[in-house]
Amino acid sequence: MLGSVGFEWDAGNATKNWERHRVSAAECEEVFFLAPLVVEAAGQSTQVRRFLALGHTVGGRQLLVVFTVRGDRIRVISARPMSRRERRVHERARAEGQDDSTT
Repeated sequence: MLGSVGFEWDAGNATKNWERHRVSAAECEEVFFLAPLVVEAAGQSTQVRRFLALGHTVGGRQLLVVFTVRGDRIRVISARPMSRRERRVHERARAEGQDDSTT
């Protein structure tokens, strides 16, 4: 992710995220700019390396974002509100002092 200069959006994914979970593209992008951001490698799909990001939006919404990196861009695959377990992981990261944001 270091060195990423922006986002690449597939219209279908942006629409799917909104229709299924009411998560906008702007909210997905916010997650990457606010700490704590917990990132884990996810399974591979047809040789595409996927990652899971647990983070929050400016409005405080806690989201899980599945993404891949294509060249120098982050490509969001899907996004949804965090599960209870995912919120605990995110809150633990925040409690450990990884949160240097002002939200």
